[in-house]
Amino acid sequence: MTSTRRTLLTPARLTPTVLSLAALCLSACAGAPEPTAAAAEDRSGYPVKVTSCGFTSTITSRPQRAVTMNQGATEVALALGVEDQLAGTAYLDDSVPKRWQEAYDSVPVLSKDYPDHESLLATKPDFVYGSYASAFDREAAGAQSELADLGIGSLTSLFGCADNTPSEDVSFEAVWREIELVGDVFGVPDRASRISTDQQEQLAALERDRVGEGLDVFWFDSGDKTAFAGAGEGGPQLILDAEGATNVFADLRGGWADVSWEKVVATDPDVIVLADASWSSAADKIAFLQKDPVLSTLDAVRDERFVVLPFSETTPGVRLADGAQAVADGLATLDRG
Repeated sequence: MTSTRRTLLTPARLTPTVLSLAALCLSACAGAPEPTAAAAEDRSGYPVKVTSCGFTSTITSRPQRAVTMNQGATEVALALGVEDQLAGTAYLDDSVPKRWQEAYDSVPVLSKDYPDHESLLATKPDFVYGSYASAFDREAAGAQSELADLGIGSLTSLFGCADNTPSEDVSFEAVWREIELVGDVFGVPDRASRISTDQQEQLAALERDRVGEGLDVFWFDSGDKTAFAGAGEGGPQLILDAEGATNVFADLRGGWADVSWEKVVATDPDVIVLADASWSSAADKIAFLQKDPVLSTLDAVRDERFVVLPFSETTPGVRLADGAQAVADGLATLDRG
């Protein structure tokens, strides 16, 4: 995908000439030991400049006490294997996958939700990574500019900007660019590249199978008075495109959108995909659909053509490819009548 803003997303590696000369002087004058190969590797490639949601942050060295402020950000760090560079995490939407559970358990949890500014600073962070702009609200980490004044680097996900407009068009390619961006920040670019390659192969297989071909899908995220539905510019759309399925609300802007139940009924979907989150479980949503006198008459509800996946696999991030696989597996097992 071509983006006029792609250049903003490429980390700018600047050669720290002045810092290197100063370090050499100190070493010669004070008899400092020669740096190890590992230490030299840690310093290579810094400073790194990252830009997202209109804010540019400069990371001057490899983070050693980073804090991740949402599950998506935390799981990018865990997928990159940098848990030893984290001082804390916060704000889960659902369970961390088993493959990362041990690594996740090794990092302190600062708060069930967002830690406040003072609690965050108490961890002495050198980098803060949030999936959403809300991570940098006054009641949470505080503004990124304030953190910068304190010498703390930061990054908001490319897809979590405050005005609900991502830093670039939502696509799997953009997801992989963010993973590579974070890999550069943490000094592990090769690991990021491997993740991208593996997921490209996974998606290529799904696109060959196209198990969703011919199916109209209603993506039910949450809501009761209205439905918060998967729209045409976010994770749900990317997943359904990978399966060859049709999103009944693909014409709506944004990743998700509020729609009336009358509109849901009018679409008469073949399948309903449900996001399972701690704050809106799939079981609760199914019970709501089955109890409603009108919604319960939909063929998909009556025949229980439901596909369930964790909320954290529905948002643009390192588990979105897992979400595509989960939906494909679910669609493949359904009785299409």
